Amino acid sequence: MTHRARLVAGLDLGSTSMKMLVTDEAGAQIGAAQVPTPWRAGPGGVTEMTAEALLDAVRSLIAAGAGAVAQVTAAPIDAIAIAGMAETGMVIDRHGAAIAPGMAWFDPRGGDQVAAFPAEIRAEFAGRTGLPLGAQVSVAKLAWLRDQGVLLRGSRWLNLPEFVALALGGDVVLEQSLTSRTGLLDQDTGRPWPRMLDVLGVDEAFLPALVEAGSPVGETAAGAVPDSMAGALLTVAGHDHLVAAEAGGPLPADHYHVSMGTAEVLLRVIDGPLSFDARRRLAGHLINEVRHVVPGKHVLVAGVKTGLLLRRLLQTAGIDDRPGRDRLDTAVMALPYEGKLPAGAIDVAGARNDDGVLKLTVRADGVSPAEVFGAVLRHSNDEIALLIEAIDRELPPAAGATLTGGWAGMAAVRRARARVLPPMTASARDQETAYGATRVAVRALTTNPPKIGTAP
Repeated sequence: MTHRARLVAGLDLGSTSMKMLVTDEAGAQIGAAQVPTPWRAGPGGVTEMTAEALLDAVRSLIAAGAGAVAQVTAAPIDAIAIAGMAETGMVIDRHGAAIAPGMAWFDPRGGDQVAAFPAEIRAEFAGRTGLPLGAQVSVAKLAWLRDQGVLLRGSRWLNLPEFVALALGGDVVLEQSLTSRTGLLDQDTGRPWPRMLDVLGVDEAFLPALVEAGSPVGETAAGAVPDSMAGALLTVAGHDHLVAAEAGGPLPADHYHVSMGTAEVLLRVIDGPLSFDARRRLAGHLINEVRHVVPGKHVLVAGVKTGLLLRRLLQTAGIDDRPGRDRLDTAVMALPYEGKLPAGAIDVAGARNDDGVLKLTVRADGVSPAEVFGAVLRHSNDEIALLIEAIDRELPPAAGATLTGGWAGMAAVRRARARVLPPMTASARDQETAYGATRVAVRALTTNPPKIGTAP
């Protein structure tokens, strides 16, 4: 009897799109699919999704992914690992149903509530949680929901990947790296921060049991997925950028992993938590120190909203497909890095992680989309340089970097980042996070090796 090669699926619930990649145990791609993330937009940057829209999109994604696999093989999919964006989640009732929409991490709601937190919470927040206090963190969204009359007490919180896992048949659990970004955890203890829970009017029951990334969390239920995926082992891979960083094996401590999606994230792995004061200093530069998907490890996560600005620029220029983006890339590369316009002809703002609003000031004629695209890249380089300076005050400087994500396929992006990062390589994978999730799924199927951060 021959041994059947098992198939695994990795889901990436991203800010722009949701992806599914199916591979065999060795990592060879069998099939893939992608659908838009079903946000609905409102005035003033309001961006949210209903549970119904999310799960409809996930079902479409899974059906398309399973269909792509069926064209290649009749073999079933044995395990599914789900990664995704942080900060966004669902408040659920005791039956597991969402009682409010999930708000995007870049949705501005919650800013007023954060400003009204007690003084001791605002003073301790960064040192205690490893996160800068602002509208991006989940506690800001939760405080806003509370003030809108959503009853938090008696409910529970799930980050987006855990909510999808539950809908597919999994257990009610929270994964540590995602929950580490809510503002609800004390980074030193890894447990809920009681004072923050008090401010929200909830107790520890609001947070389900915490599990490590890659822990089995049940099996897919019949009827929730296509027949080829029924009974598949479920696991939550964790925060998307962290999963991508470990896709090719353990990330060295002296190395940046830079993932360019809607957000551009610089990530470095450390062996454990930094001090309260170091976390507070880093948060002053909008740099997070949180738990990694590798058990016992922590990460520094620094972000800029480059991808969001570039996406809005493409939309403004009427570019909505890959050939158009490729033509723009060629036009940018035909210019010198500094562009051909006089200094000060274009001013760009908005890349800081607490901003994200593309602001252009044009003082000259002859401004083309290529010139503006280059100016956005230079502006984001300036912001990245500031982040690297802040990290270098806490850790030895990095010796190398890997650039990944959808924007890394553009030559103009690679040229720009090579100027600000240490010696850099670019990943050739289109779906780094989904691929990393497939490696988590492989590990979940076997006890050797059992953990993320080891070779699958």
